[in-house]
Amino acid sequence: MKPLRSVIVVATFVALSTVVPAAASGTFSWSKAHQAVLPTGATGLPSGYLPTLSCVSPGNCEAGGAYNAASGNVQGLVLNEVKGKWTAPTTLVPPAGAATNPGLTVYALSCGSLGNCAAVGSYQDSAFNVQAFFATEVNQKWTAAKEVALPANASNTNQTALVRSVVCSSAGNCSAVGSYLDNAAPTSRNVGFVVDEVGGSWHSASEITVTASTNSDPTVTINQIACASVGNCVAVGSFVDVNDVTQGLLVDQVNGAWAHGLTLILPANANAYAGASLSEVACVKKSACTVLGTFNTNTGAVQGLSATESNGQWPRARELTMPPDAAINPHVFLYGFQGLACTSPGNCSLGGQYQNGVKQIEGFFENENHGTWKNAVTLTLPSGAREAGKNGGVVSISCPRVGNCRAGAAYLDGTGVYQALVVTETNGTWQRGTKVVLPGAATSVGVDGGVYAVVCVSTNACTAIGSYLSTSTIYQGFILHS
Repeated sequence: MKPLRSVIVVATFVALSTVVPAAASGTFSWSKAHQAVLPTGATGLPSGYLPTLSCVSPGNCEAGGAYNAASGNVQGLVLNEVKGKWTAPTTLVPPAGAATNPGLTVYALSCGSLGNCAAVGSYQDSAFNVQAFFATEVNQKWTAAKEVALPANASNTNQTALVRSVVCSSAGNCSAVGSYLDNAAPTSRNVGFVVDEVGGSWHSASEITVTASTNSDPTVTINQIACASVGNCVAVGSFVDVNDVTQGLLVDQVNGAWAHGLTLILPANANAYAGASLSEVACVKKSACTVLGTFNTNTGAVQGLSATESNGQWPRARELTMPPDAAINPHVFLYGFQGLACTSPGNCSLGGQYQNGVKQIEGFFENENHGTWKNAVTLTLPSGAREAGKNGGVVSISCPRVGNCRAGAAYLDGTGVYQALVVTETNGTWQRGTKVVLPGAATSVGVDGGVYAVVCVSTNACTAIGSYLSTSTIYQGFILHS
């Protein structure tokens, strides 16, 4: 699993290892994974990257990433499912002025309605700048990608810009976040931006400003955005303050207006050098969002944190309570791809990885029930598994109903090979994970593959995407359905 993967939860509840009994799992089950069809001439997925999935109804989904063309160029990829059938894949046309090898990569994709979506990411222009882009689908037809109009203080040379995350609350109304290099002298600074599509038209990006005093280089990183409705969103990330300390960053949008970025108040046991970062956010209604991140405690331990907005106010964050076998320093790690899901205010689930007392890396889940967070529990692996591993643990979660979520994870099997895993929560209890049955004769997802995203539009209608090793060096995509 890659740290910059987009949300996922892949799954195929087929008998290869321990399968959840019918009494525990109910009627929910996954189909066998099938290989995603790539454009003609494609040789595979670069680094197994197929990070993003959006579904508006059962059987109507779109996924995005990148693929290696026969020429060796990296092209933007969109997979399209309509009425339960995956149609011919789409190669995104790069913006005008792109390099011969544009390296165009979709980091995030969101659909406001059937056939009306937005894809965002980065590409390389002919001057070897890395630029941010957006592409729009209208009535099931994708237009050519366009370069994001960065703020006026963007550097004209050696640019490294990208759009990290996007949410479309309705057709033609989307909000996205990213970062770019400004033109400060003598050295450019890494700063964040927000950019909105309103009524089908994308506006110019606006720089994110922070209310707190920042370092000469604020090193603003924006990781994710979530929206409760059109014009009501929250973006999260981090910045470096005037004391050279990395802090958690919150940026609220209310009724279409973006506010200055706020510093999240950390738990009382935070280190003076907190090293905080917010990686995920979920919103279920206006001014009622939950964020997830990590920070350093006053003992030097890396712990998880969460905070929930109430009536537009952000309280002090709380420390996650790791499973009983956690090491004194559990080294909590969050992938940042929808490892947080909420069904209603006060009812959320989250996941990631931690280190236990014998230095094994394991996955964990933590649930909030009616406003009360429970202690985290360890991801239960299939029989014979070694551990979750450095590239394993819980990657993504989707919760169609309170206490009934689906999760995607990865683990090391008994031979030390990475496998993809799907997990079902039933009536508030997380069941033993089930190994994903890969297409053909494939035997591993490798270190870069696995489940990348899962979306459940109801308790029995879920779709998941990911990647696996079809040979010792080539990654292909796979798709699962419930």
